[in-house]
Amino acid sequence: MAKRDYYEVLGVARGVDEAELKKAYRRMAMKYHPDRNPDDKGAEEQFKEVQAAYEILNDSKKRAIYDQLGHAGLEGGGGRGGFGFGDASSFGDIFNDVFSDLFGGNGRDRQNRSYRGADLRYILELDLEEAAFGATSEIRIPGVVACDECAGSGAALGSSPKTCPTCQGHGSVRVQQGFFSVQQACPQCHGSGSIITDPCRKCHGEGQVNKEKLLSVNIPAGIDTGDRVRLSGEGQPGRQGGPAGDLYVQVKIRPHKVFHREGNNLICELPVTFPTAALGGEIEVPTLAGKQNLKIPGGTQSGKIFRVRGQGVKSVRGSEIGDLMVKVHVETPVNLTAEQKELLSRLEETLAQGDSKHSPKPSSWLGGVKDFFERMTS
Repeated sequence: MAKRDYYEVLGVARGVDEAELKKAYRRMAMKYHPDRNPDDKGAEEQFKEVQAAYEILNDSKKRAIYDQLGHAGLEGGGGRGGFGFGDASSFGDIFNDVFSDLFGGNGRDRQNRSYRGADLRYILELDLEEAAFGATSEIRIPGVVACDECAGSGAALGSSPKTCPTCQGHGSVRVQQGFFSVQQACPQCHGSGSIITDPCRKCHGEGQVNKEKLLSVNIPAGIDTGDRVRLSGEGQPGRQGGPAGDLYVQVKIRPHKVFHREGNNLICELPVTFPTAALGGEIEVPTLAGKQNLKIPGGTQSGKIFRVRGQGVKSVRGSEIGDLMVKVHVETPVNLTAEQKELLSRLEETLAQGDSKHSPKPSSWLGGVKDFFERMTS
């Protein structure tokens, strides 16, 4: 079976530079690696083909011969009709850095490698007023901080971590797998490249201790449920001198007795007496800034919504201010006296003597009912 062109195998052009060649090889090797394609003989053969192509094209002398003479120019170099891979150790050296993200190694000395701390999340509950106008809130965070006795190293005072004897400080060891070798994290130091022979008595070698922190959080005006405030460097501390993670304070607005927030608008429901709704008048409505008068026109129906501009919440991401939406509910009077009942009866009689102009809905409603029954009987 004829061999495929090595440039075609790696999916690159003939003039490709070294960096692009390595990037293409990394992509193809990960795609067909046996660990990612178990029991797939086709992927295994393609993986070997990718390795052979990279070994030739990554060597300037072999690449020059191949560019001039093709596969024929490389035959006889390694026996059995093709170019040989040489011994397993030299073969592993070629791919030492390429397989780092598959097997946990990075081909570099890890003895002094630092690790960034993890990010944390804190749920902060706020009143609507605090969210609308902004506030400063103090929170207590249970967590860990770098040990002050060993400065986070984990080693007892006067000592320091030692180079791991198993990996010699690299943090990884080479394991032979078939005809090639790969790297994996060192089982003794777990990839750190160092071990602690005399651990700190305060943190027991962890480099961290439990401690509650009191932090001040500046809440911007207009913040809403789900928004986050980032406190840089207030997350988990790093290890071996690494930077700390961040703390994300996620806001949750408590339910309010009067207002309901939708975006930058506030909504409130307000009871209105029957005479005020029928005759019109002026009522006081609550706002976050205080009371404000609202004119109610005569004949207002229950459920009518009035807009009070500029009495909502300022946007946290701009200068836009929402509105207050007031939904009125006409109240039916209860616990009437005999005189009040008599007055309402007389009112009902006078309304019934006229046409339907006093009732905006019954005529259309009765028409709908009539059509409904006609369809049922037809």
